[in-house]
Amino acid sequence: MKEVKSIKVKEEMKVKELVSEMSGMGFGAGKIAKASSILKEMVTDKECKIFLGVAGAMVPAGMKQVIIDLINKSEVFVTTGANLTHDLIESLGDHHYIMDKPVSDEELNKQGLDRIYNVLMKNSVYEKLEQFFERNWEKLKTCTNIKELLWKIGELCPGNGILKTCSDKQIPIFCPALADSGIGLMIWGRLASGKQISIDAFFDMKEIIDIAWTSKKNGVIYIGGGTPKNFIQQSLQFAKGANYGIQITTDRQEPGGSSGAPLVEGISWGKMKNDGKFVDVFCDATIAMPLILASIK
Repeated sequence: MKEVKSIKVKEEMKVKELVSEMSGMGFGAGKIAKASSILKEMVTDKECKIFLGVAGAMVPAGMKQVIIDLINKSEVFVTTGANLTHDLIESLGDHHYIMDKPVSDEELNKQGLDRIYNVLMKNSVYEKLEQFFERNWEKLKTCTNIKELLWKIGELCPGNGILKTCSDKQIPIFCPALADSGIGLMIWGRLASGKQISIDAFFDMKEIIDIAWTSKKNGVIYIGGGTPKNFIQQSLQFAKGANYGIQITTDRQEPGGSSGAPLVEGISWGKMKNDGKFVDVFCDATIAMPLILASIK
């Protein structure tokens, strides 16, 4: 037990100083400071392999560069097909826009605009996606697993995005629910027109388990939960759990879903080590993760 210390905000205060001040606070602020401390220890531990799992609409919200910075500190990246689709959309030259005034969803539909909370995207972006996959299909159809396919997409797409970063640096990128996305629809569209591709969706499971199995220590960073979190968690059962863990979520644990499950729950499954260092930060990831990342730079 330690005394709570009131935070003092000073003029021209650096993020690192602000988060350090938060370490003396209770509630969510103290959790952000603890996450900063764990992240710093995780990235400086040379024996630790970091598994980054990202769910939610992070790219549309403007988190792409934060995710890239985290990927550059990680050995494994697992995400949703939606995040990768939005990343590819931006790499192909389209954008996401902040909705600056209320407009009915019926009117947005008439204008050809798709809404993600207060962010908009032109529905016409899918035309560029169609063209990209049609133009590059002969190169993509030779891929035999999801990681290889995503690396190839990253190699072929322009810009400085998530897919491009993983491809250029050969960072293993897994997307176990790729079919549940715009990219999945583009691949299905080619198959529906008679084109062929054969993807072994289970190969990626073998590879991520091999990475976890052969590492001396493991650390996890979960932004959101869902499929990316569980795909990493189940691989860690073969490695007797993670040594470090940071989870940022707004979900609750009572409904029993993975997204709201606290990290310590994973101890019962053998996914987290009994003596590991873990923290659950209950906050919008677009607020918490930039603070945590900036505090260790």
